[in-house]
Amino acid sequence: MSKRLGYLIVIVFWLIVLSLLSSCSKEESYILGHDFEIDSRLYVDDNGYHHLELGQDWQTLHRISGRVSKVDNEYELTKVRWSSSHYWLIGDTLGYIVHQNWTLNDNGYLYTNNDTSYVTWFSGAEVPTLNGASYGTMSGEINIMFAPVQTMEGDTITIVGQATFADGYVSEPKKIEVIIE
Repeated sequence: MSKRLGYLIVIVFWLIVLSLLSSCSKEESYILGHDFEIDSRLYVDDNGYHHLELGQDWQTLHRISGRVSKVDNEYELTKVRWSSSHYWLIGDTLGYIVHQNWTLNDNGYLYTNNDTSYVTWFSGAEVPTLNGASYGTMSGEINIMFAPVQTMEGDTITIVGQATFADGYVSEPKKIEVIIE
């Protein structure tokens, strides 16, 4: 009987230890990671330069992606700050707006009267080639739009990203260099 009692005590002891270990709250056992990687989604040559071919339009849009550590809730999302070596200036006009007034005559025909307004109040404004910040998703995906313009053809644009995690940790800056072709 005492041998059985000894086995029972050992089993109960281990059950208590295992239940205590597994009953830790998620906040106590959760360790925030600090992963941060940039994926340009571009061809990278042997020297480490990324290559983007410009499209036919004035501005070429390209999505740069990456990963940060995943988080358990939306209050822990990772902020990534971005900077670029290049920007462009808006000229004397950003474009124009056409106001159209529609009228019907007695026969039911439709006529338009165009009133054009030119957008000039942005003249001289600097436009960066990418936004200043983005946030990771809960699963750790990051995205930012990169938008160089035709006059940058032949240039090498330096893009830098730096992640700030929910616990205040700031990653080392990550840099990519993109040759605009």
